[in-house]
Amino acid sequence: MTTTTQSESTYVRLLTEQIGHEFDAHTQYVAIAVWFDAQDMPRLAAHYYRQALEERNHAMMIIQYMLDRDIHVAIPAGSAVQSDFSDVREPIALALKQEKEVTSQIEAIFQAARAEANVIGEQFMLWFLKEQVEEVASASTLLTVAERAGDNLFDLENFLARESIGDAGESADAPEAAGGAV
Repeated sequence: MTTTTQSESTYVRLLTEQIGHEFDAHTQYVAIAVWFDAQDMPRLAAHYYRQALEERNHAMMIIQYMLDRDIHVAIPAGSAVQSDFSDVREPIALALKQEKEVTSQIEAIFQAARAEANVIGEQFMLWFLKEQVEEVASASTLLTVAERAGDNLFDLENFLARESIGDAGESADAPEAAGGAV
């Protein structure tokens, strides 16, 4: 019987891939924020700039964990992002789709840690699972408000001005980020 070393485990492979997914999410959120900025929608732009930083921080949290566990860190190449949208709902829907995909990816990493009896890895992923519940809920709410606002984009901007969407990247129990959270 051969044993799987930590460096070649499914868990580590998925964790490494997740670094790339988080950086991809970061870049996609920057593209969405820039699009909203170009549409003179400062509240939506600010929201997605904050989201971009959150995703960057998530990648850096995984990197710090891997460094702390003496696991080789490789930064995957980035994927293409969408920068043009036909209306205000399209980038918000894309953000929701992206958050649902990330949730599935995080669940797979957690399941791999469990299958490999990697209790430390399993524990590390719990924070990310909790974070994804908040991320999907926030993105869903924003899409619902955008759909209800219809063509009145001021309603959407006003909603963001008066309501708190998400945790703004603040979480007292968040893992440490390599180089510090931004």
